[in-house]
Amino acid sequence: MGGPAWFYGERGIHVAAGELLFPLQHGTLFYAGAQVLPPALIPGADRFTPEDGEAAARELRERLLAIPATEPIAYRTQNGGDYDRNLVLRPDVAPGVTGLGAHVA
Repeated sequence: MGGPAWFYGERGIHVAAGELLFPLQHGTLFYAGAQVLPPALIPGADRFTPEDGEAAARELRERLLAIPATEPIAYRTQNGGDYDRNLVLRPDVAPGVTGLGAHVA
């Protein structure tokens, strides 16, 4: 990511990374049948020093090696019983939760 980590927080200018990526991760990958892993995000890439680049490379290597043990994002399935016939979350599912986060179990 080009910006620093706080740009992608709950109140950051670019919103939380999970919300920013939701259309791609849920609307494209999950919808097509993929198991979607949490993204590996490296903030401030446009300001890297050589040391930052080495640290990011280590982090990404560790992340790749951990893929077999990484739990996919628990998106709710369309026909899994959480949605009514109009594909709206039932009132008893994630009560009080709105927005994109309501669609993750």
